[in-house]
Amino acid sequence: MNIVDRRLNPRGKSLANRQRFLRRARKQILEAVREASARDGITGGGNSRIRIKADSLREPRLAPAAEGGERFHVVPGNKDYVEGDRIPRPPSGEGRGRGGSGDGESEDAFQFVLSREEFIDLFLEDLELPDMLRKELRETEGTTPRRAGYQTSGAAANLNLVRTMRNSLSRRIALKRPRPEEIAAREAELAALERSGEAEQEVIARLTLELEQQRRRSRRVAFIDPIDVRYNRFENVPRPASRAVMFCLMDVSGSMTAHMKDLAKRFYKLLYLFLSRRYERVEIVFIRHTHLAREVDEETFFSSTESGGTVVSTALEEMQRVLVARYPREQWNIYAAQASDGDNMPADNAHAVAVLQNAILPACQYFAYLEVGPEDERYGGSTELWRAYQRIAKAGLPIAMRKVNHRSQIYPVFRQLFSRDRAVRTEAPA
Repeated sequence: MNIVDRRLNPRGKSLANRQRFLRRARKQILEAVREASARDGITGGGNSRIRIKADSLREPRLAPAAEGGERFHVVPGNKDYVEGDRIPRPPSGEGRGRGGSGDGESEDAFQFVLSREEFIDLFLEDLELPDMLRKELRETEGTTPRRAGYQTSGAAANLNLVRTMRNSLSRRIALKRPRPEEIAAREAELAALERSGEAEQEVIARLTLELEQQRRRSRRVAFIDPIDVRYNRFENVPRPASRAVMFCLMDVSGSMTAHMKDLAKRFYKLLYLFLSRRYERVEIVFIRHTHLAREVDEETFFSSTESGGTVVSTALEEMQRVLVARYPREQWNIYAAQASDGDNMPADNAHAVAVLQNAILPACQYFAYLEVGPEDERYGGSTELWRAYQRIAKAGLPIAMRKVNHRSQIYPVFRQLFSRDRAVRTEAPA
């Protein structure tokens, strides 16, 4: 079967060459995408201009060896030197094509434009939800072929050589088919007797008859017979769906300044983009809280301007209520992300920790806590809520903690929380 791709190249450019270029420079492009995302964000419109070192795009080429071999040079004449003159060495730094530039860069940069889709796909490439399990068996994502024994007919690509040769060997042993080594030994023995001239004719005739019988049996009993052939058999089995729910808990109390709310919203927008693009069966539950908590829709979560006091346990209790009502643990992968400035009623910290430790974390695959801080000062202190959560993290429960105080830190922190190759979850240093 031949597949011909007749799709038009975008704007007269070669799509195949573009994809080949992206594959070659993938490592440099990924690093450039992450730097650009930390600097400019990923929610802006339009295409993204990426800069990578031109030196990384050079292809290998053959060149004469520095030593060995014969060389002949033909050079134009000159009016300064004659044969036998010594030519002085150029001063250091001259005669080279990679001199240092005035701004400190010694390599030319190559710029190209990634489409918005390519940019986001590369940014989210190595991120995933931790410990995703396939729990729901009533809904499936399709079928997957799985080995189901052998069959006597099928496509040549599914031929099982090991099983076929085993059947062939068993049949040849059962039918006593002579091995090629036995026939060769009998032929050598007969030829030696004939050359010696000492053997009786009756012995030679008997050996000749036995040799002919072995040859006839070898021809009648085939090395591989159609009844020996076996093909791998496959059957389609349903593939269970990976159903997951992400709870987004955001503190919108009066202690959260506009800068802190902006950091939290940027984090949740990035999380929403990641989930909606990477997973088909992930539901998102938005919960805002002050001294009261309630489940809201996406628009209210990101745009409402309400404020009030801070009681963190109300958000956790609201999440617990929704879990019990709609998301059974045995059918759903449960995740949560909480963003707060760490400010809470002192009397509520113990209750919040108890709800988190006894009701939320046992049901969750993963719980991410993001603590946002002020931009105009170094954010190095620890809040009471942070220290309370830190004690839970040290107990080995599935919670990860990070702090941010500038929007340029959102993207690196997000990658730390949801990186695919993240082996161990550890809390940020206090």
